[in-house]
Amino acid sequence: MEDPRRFLNVVDVEATCWQGQVPPGQSNEIIEIGLCVVDLATRERVAKHRILVRPARSTVSAFCTELTGLTQEEVDTGVSFEEACALLDTEHRARSRAWASWGDYDRKQFERQCQRGRAVYPFSSRHTNAKAVFTASFGMRKRPGMAQALNLAGLPLDGRHHSGADDAWNIGALVVLLAERGDWANTPAWNGTTS
Repeated sequence: MEDPRRFLNVVDVEATCWQGQVPPGQSNEIIEIGLCVVDLATRERVAKHRILVRPARSTVSAFCTELTGLTQEEVDTGVSFEEACALLDTEHRARSRAWASWGDYDRKQFERQCQRGRAVYPFSSRHTNAKAVFTASFGMRKRPGMAQALNLAGLPLDGRHHSGADDAWNIGALVVLLAERGDWANTPAWNGTTS
């Protein structure tokens, strides 16, 4: 049986967005879920996943494509939000593992979409705001964006910024750094073994 403290799901979502106001009749919806699995015992990123989500109440704007690289045609091949939530539970153990995101936007967006639809909230209650942990660890007053945090930590930005999968992978690197500094609360004691 998996030690519930050992593996952490790091989640980053991309959602439909527009330059300026949300168009009438549309709403922000998750269109990509990026997930990085961090092994807190070995302090490694061990898996990277991407789930494309087909929006039901919005379309991908040119601004959104420019920011995320995602097109309407691409997200149309994705699964429904309900199916995505089920995949997080069945394939990624989202209900049993602790999870983290950079800030609270991702958690709140899942809560909003689950409340207004038929999807069951897929995560455990053990959420950590990695941005807040980083800010405290580095003794900062202002919470930095992910790219700025990577720069401050001397870590590279891998892949494309505002790609859910790449951003989750990069946040995973920051979590590993925080665990190495002894500042990640859920880190099991490391004694050189994986048990």
